Amino acid sequence: MRFIILFTCLLTTVFAFAQRNCGSTIYAARFANEIVTQQSNTSFNRDTIEDEILTIPVVVHVLYNNNAQNISDAQIRSQIDVLNEDFRRMNADASNTPEVFKAFAADAKIMFCLAQINPAGAPAKGIVRKYTSTTMFDVNDAMKFNTAGGDNAWNSKKYLNIWVCNLGSNAIGYASQAGGQADRDGVVIQYNAFGRIGSLMPNFNKGRTATHEIAHWLGLRHIWGDNECGNDGINDTPQQSSYNNNCPSFPSLSSCSVDANGDMFMNFMDYTNDACMNMFTHGQKTKMRGQFAINGPRNSFMNSFACDSSLATAAPLPNDTSVAVKTIAPSFKIYPNPASNELNVEGLNGFDLKGQLLKLYSASGVLQFTKSNLSSSEKINISQLNSGIYFVAVISGNDRKIVKLIKQ
Repeated sequence: MRFIILFTCLLTTVFAFAQRNCGSTIYAARFANEIVTQQSNTSFNRDTIEDEILTIPVVVHVLYNNNAQNISDAQIRSQIDVLNEDFRRMNADASNTPEVFKAFAADAKIMFCLAQINPAGAPAKGIVRKYTSTTMFDVNDAMKFNTAGGDNAWNSKKYLNIWVCNLGSNAIGYASQAGGQADRDGVVIQYNAFGRIGSLMPNFNKGRTATHEIAHWLGLRHIWGDNECGNDGINDTPQQSSYNNNCPSFPSLSSCSVDANGDMFMNFMDYTNDACMNMFTHGQKTKMRGQFAINGPRNSFMNSFACDSSLATAAPLPNDTSVAVKTIAPSFKIYPNPASNELNVEGLNGFDLKGQLLKLYSASGVLQFTKSNLSSSEKINISQLNSGIYFVAVISGNDRKIVKLIKQ
């Protein structure tokens, strides 16, 4: 059992001197009595593999009360670009990492996409727009519920929900930790601190608020451990007395500095300005990727294929809207998985493969091969495939059933 603990970043009311500050204790106290049990994932029980690129489908819920808050698709896409650069250490400012810390900087091998399939199986673009009569949301999760002027989450076992809205209490973002209530799971970002184009706050105009908060969603704590000379639980982040604001000069020393290199203030989990953040460490990478491991709280994302529009199984909706999730028991199984040379395919729950059509797609949606008129059980030679992620689809009329395959 866990308490819901969420992280909130606050800025001062004078934007010219805006700084990040933390309201975690106040926010967590609001939900201190909400004890939840982590739900285990039984639909797809597999571990990550070394150097596997983990891709997270994202749905962005844009809640607007005026035109300025209704940010553009381009601004949203710019945020996805930032996330993919930052979590892969492909950010242009990676070169700004001080030489003494470069050996600690890591490519987390985590990527993000705007979801191409909604929970009902219909094509989508990963963006939900909704007018709200609420002029300003508090840090109480109201933006996550239709009944409170917000928008309900998509299935948080398969999608990272990001709500973009006008936050009160000077908040620019907060994130839930895994293990909390599914309908509250996700990240909230201030609309003018999201992405790197558009009308943005000067110190928060490079998309790093989302990088920081999503790292919380993936299990990271603030680098100073939220205590004076605290511990963030990561072995390769140096101890520091507290958070850093603005853009310190290197080295930035404190009473807790373990050596002359001082604070790792350029770490995404400190509170410096967007322009001064540029790295995660190897230890932080291990912590974040561990969320997806076989017993990890985000393991269900290993069974999410919502980045691939070719796998949509329903007709498009007139508009992107929240759709109730319908859980369907798997109708066929593949084994072994991961597989190297030969793959077995068998029906489940009374489903007969005989006469059906099988298609195998790459993770990018490219059709690799097709086999028609299946028998009740099949053995498929996959030795010619490159190592990576694939999707096996069994098609019966308009019905398509899909299972993820790892090719070793």
